[in-house]
Amino acid sequence: MAKITGGCLCGAIRYEIEGEPFRIANCHCDDCRKATGSAYATNIFFQEDQITLLQGTLKIFEHTADSGNTMFKEFCDTCGSQVLAGGSMRPGVKNVKVGSIDDASFVIPDVNLYTSHALSCTHIDENIENFEAMSPPA
Repeated sequence: MAKITGGCLCGAIRYEIEGEPFRIANCHCDDCRKATGSAYATNIFFQEDQITLLQGTLKIFEHTADSGNTMFKEFCDTCGSQVLAGGSMRPGVKNVKVGSIDDASFVIPDVNLYTSHALSCTHIDENIENFEAMSPPA
């Protein structure tokens, strides 16, 4: 895969990623729905050192998840676009929000998380792994 590039809605934040993701997940938890303002979030997981911030400074919001882990969201301070996220349960790992990627045509989720929280209007693909809550670490 070539370098993945992306950024926020207003263009203040730009990043690039080297290498392959190790997981692509649709997450239906309440936290992801609230953070994205959507029915679910598609998160693409990379090792932190694969991601290079090229432009701008991300603001960080930390909170405690249902699991008790500390979670963080990294977003543009100007337009509010969430770009990255992570948490204490997977140090050194960040997830990239699919909506921030310039060309996300390669994205094929391999798992659905928190299907017990999925909205009734959301299609759950039974051909991939599905977990009613969080899956074991990938």
